[in-house]
Amino acid sequence: MHLVQLLLPLYSNSGIPFEQKLFLEVRNELVERFGGITAYTRAPANGLWQESERIVRDDLVVYEIMAETLDEDWWRRYRVLLQDRFQQESLVIRTHQIVIL
Repeated sequence: MHLVQLLLPLYSNSGIPFEQKLFLEVRNELVERFGGITAYTRAPANGLWQESERIVRDDLVVYEIMAETLDEDWWRRYRVLLQDRFQQESLVIRTHQIVIL
């Protein structure tokens, strides 16, 4: 079993909040394809990273999907699609193998 996590920014690079419908579209696409989703949306996660001389901050929501198999090609294509939708140079989709106890 695989746990796939999507880290989605709440704001554009210029600081403008993304419309709620953008997140609903992603949620609906993932529910339709995988049958369910867990969304961490109430308390955004904070991402920090170093770019040259400054620290960049991003407020994120996390979507999680559990899937029996991992179609890496599909996820790579979906990441590129989301990068375009969210106007990002890069967007993180990560996966972990899990065991359901």
